[in-house]
Amino acid sequence: MATISQNIKRIRTKQGLTQDDLAKKADIKYSTLTKIEGGVVTKPSVQTIQKIAKSLGVSIEELLK
Repeated sequence: MATISQNIKRIRTKQGLTQDDLAKKADIKYSTLTKIEGGVVTKPSVQTIQKIAKSLGVSIEELLK
């Protein structure tokens, strides 16, 4: 089963976005995104997940599966 970090990275790269692009688009700190994608932060806040999902154009469920 993929982790949220793997799902974010997979969807982001498929869309041709850099981590910096996504962080700006989602209005979250670049360091926060790198920590989530790197698996340092394994349980990001619901607000952060909502922002990332919206920026990627996917549902929160899509990121969590």
